[in-house]
Amino acid sequence: MTMSIIMPVLNEAAVLPHTLAALPLEGGQTEVILVDGGSTDESVALARRAGAKVVTSAPGRARQMNAGAALARGELLLFLHADTRLPSGALPAVEQALSRRHWGRFDITISGRHPLLKLVAALINLRSRLTGIATGDQAIFVRRSSFEAIGGFPEQPLMEDIELSKRLKRLGPPACLRLKAHTSGRRWESRGLFRTIWLMWRLRFAYWRGADPASLARAYR
Repeated sequence: MTMSIIMPVLNEAAVLPHTLAALPLEGGQTEVILVDGGSTDESVALARRAGAKVVTSAPGRARQMNAGAALARGELLLFLHADTRLPSGALPAVEQALSRRHWGRFDITISGRHPLLKLVAALINLRSRLTGIATGDQAIFVRRSSFEAIGGFPEQPLMEDIELSKRLKRLGPPACLRLKAHTSGRRWESRGLFRTIWLMWRLRFAYWRGADPASLARAYR
């Protein structure tokens, strides 16, 4: 089955070379679509030199991913953050998983200097496995027909991955692949590990209670 990898980007030149190097950008049945939300750095040039298809969109991760999905030719869609690298063997594993399930995600490992990042990753993987909720760092993948059936990503400024997971769970539980995608620990290290963990749990609890995603996005920034 054909697959489209969709990557929303905004000024990600510092991490894109590593992410793009791990993707199948030549030949085969996989297309890579980078959706740029108005970068002012070298993001677009790097993607084009690597062989990715580049399109533009108004900024906003959900909006960008929906724009990429609308242009994608693949029967299977994989949404990849710019600072997340797929593991070896990822694409055959996705295809096999989606032959049985509507959607799924990878386990993750978090790169960085802080010694507790391994524990953070393990807890994220466990929480996702127990709740059936995936985050964007886990490289969510889905059948195109299923993605269209639930209306794609809700175009909200935060928690779009949580909401997408909730909608996809109505179709069935996720395939939780134990292959580990490698995501950057820059968010935790730049803001402080425990401060970031506390902030994210507080925002998720507020979202669960019905808080407006726009107000949560302002608190996140």
